[in-house]
Amino acid sequence: MKELGIGIIGTGFMGKAHAFAYRAALAAFPDIPVPRLEMIADVNEALAARAAHQYGFARATSDWRALVNDPRIDVVSITTPNTLHKEMALAAIAAGKHVHCEKPLSPTLADSAAMVAAAEKAGAVTQVGFNYIKNPLLKQARDMIAAGELGEITGFRGIHAEDYMHDPESPYTWRIDPVGGPGVIADLGSHIIGMARFLLGSIAQVSADVRTVVKSRPVARGAAERKEVLVDDVARILVDFGRGCGGTIEANWIATGRKMQLGFEISGDKGSLVFTQERLNELLFYRAGGDSRNNGYVKIEAGPQHPPYGEFCIAGGHQLGFNDLKTIEMGEFLRAIGRGEKATPDFREAYEIQKVVEAAIASSQRREWVKLA
Repeated sequence: MKELGIGIIGTGFMGKAHAFAYRAALAAFPDIPVPRLEMIADVNEALAARAAHQYGFARATSDWRALVNDPRIDVVSITTPNTLHKEMALAAIAAGKHVHCEKPLSPTLADSAAMVAAAEKAGAVTQVGFNYIKNPLLKQARDMIAAGELGEITGFRGIHAEDYMHDPESPYTWRIDPVGGPGVIADLGSHIIGMARFLLGSIAQVSADVRTVVKSRPVARGAAERKEVLVDDVARILVDFGRGCGGTIEANWIATGRKMQLGFEISGDKGSLVFTQERLNELLFYRAGGDSRNNGYVKIEAGPQHPPYGEFCIAGGHQLGFNDLKTIEMGEFLRAIGRGEKATPDFREAYEIQKVVEAAIASSQRREWVKLA
């Protein structure tokens, strides 16, 4: 079977998740090209060498340019801070590689447009790291909506809330440097916006309130010197979908006590669906009508009947996790490359998600509804 040489740039949280996923993908999906773990890069040479040993890569480097230009590498995963995505992706595409890039695609819509144009001109297969929509139950939800099981959709309520920035004494980092783009609306908001699009299609217009709550942060833990925070902590968005229904979306990284509240409630005239990533192996379904004395939400529990769950475990109720979703993501990416097909979500879909982000920011600044082109 065809092999694909894999290169990963970055050895942090997402670099590790990508390494796990590439290592596990073939075991779950035997029809994909064989991922050959060729090289991993980090600006810190010692970290790169340690990661290569730990994850089973043949080589390590402190020079990402050497990685993207290496002839034994076919696929490049970019897991670095946002400011580096464009340069690395364009270099990898120019070198003839297929590219996976973590979200958000870039700090600005213009940079994302340039990345889309380069990838499509070169015919590169691209994918962006919205791995939560790879959950088999999310695909089940989309199928149920498309089949009309909820009837006419009347509303969407979506949220992605965590608390990793709730402490005002946590230090100023690259994550809140405006050079890297917006704050929570891009970091977490892009996930729930992408999920809304995955389930219900395009978003036509938005009206948003985007706020900075923590006005300054110390330059280092315990430092007296502080830096002003210019990116958002909370975003609340009214949305109109192209299909005609309305909804709300919230992104919040100061939601004290929340670790992974990524979820939605979708209402229709025949039923509704409820999901939260905090219980990612469960989807709640309500069917309108019937005897009101015993009518209520039914729990749909993930199992082999929801592909590709069965590729990981033959027993229902035994549950998938975050790294399994990442493995599904990489498996689909490698399969698309092997077949010469488009992967999803690709650079263009990430660009469409970023259009919603920037429209919401403009709406908040102008205090008016903003239509998306």
